Amino acid sequence: MPNHRPLSAQASISGFTFIRNGSSLGFPFVESIRSLLPLVDEFVIAVGASDDDTRARLVAINDPKIRIIDTVWNDRMGDRGFVYAQQKMMAQYACTGDWAFYLEGDEVVHEEDIPKIRAAVDMHHSNPAVEALVFDYVHFYGTPDYVSISPGWYRRECRLIRNTIRSYAPDGQYWLVMHQHKRPRFPQGALANARIFHYGWVRKQEQMQAKLNQVAKYWQGSTPMQINYANFDAQAVKKFEQTHPAVMAHWIANEAEQHLVFNPDYQLTPKEKKYRLSKNVENLTGLDFSKKHFKLVA
Repeated sequence: MPNHRPLSAQASISGFTFIRNGSSLGFPFVESIRSLLPLVDEFVIAVGASDDDTRARLVAINDPKIRIIDTVWNDRMGDRGFVYAQQKMMAQYACTGDWAFYLEGDEVVHEEDIPKIRAAVDMHHSNPAVEALVFDYVHFYGTPDYVSISPGWYRRECRLIRNTIRSYAPDGQYWLVMHQHKRPRFPQGALANARIFHYGWVRKQEQMQAKLNQVAKYWQGSTPMQINYANFDAQAVKKFEQTHPAVMAHWIANEAEQHLVFNPDYQLTPKEKKYRLSKNVENLTGLDFSKKHFKLVA
């Protein structure tokens, strides 16, 4: 279980993640970990038994902050991705910091945002009402030149949570907080004023297909979609006009898809039509219809 220690002026931060077959599935997991190491006091990694060189690449990072936990995935667990929750919590429960920062293997922190995150932790650490910090998401699609603007992709998410509260993950993406004897609820959060860069949907298409095939294995009754980045709503993305994290330069040049031409004859799915309509309403009203797994309290 997480450590329970008094609040201190300088909060300690643990980073954590889980990964399995990260190389063969095209995750920029080494870059992800390296992006967070300057912020954290330790980095805990639950490494599932893999068929590739994932573990060797983690060892090769050769940073004293890294602590590896070897795990075995329950391949019979097909209930709504709960195996991901199990792996996530194995790593978090081994964290010893006041706060725990979760990064998935295709998520990266920009070096410009490290001081902002540290400042946000220091600002809110003495306020127990703030249980988590909420990040702005930059979701890339197809190539690193396009980002999602659709409400179908969550725009903000908790990634840094107090490690001194009773929290758990019902799946790999978000947390619930157990509060006394009441029903579990989403964490109470404050804005980190920092970004998470999500590169999962710009890896090579064959690796993305392999990843989706794996995900379907742990979601009973689901059929993996067949990937063709060109078959997508071109109005759901826009050109990326910021800078990528420096740590991603080599991966973007060598591992990401480089070219994308949207299929002009592609027929939108009912869900894409719904999201396009929602985006039009957002543009008119200023509302945000994207999914949220937190409640802002500060």
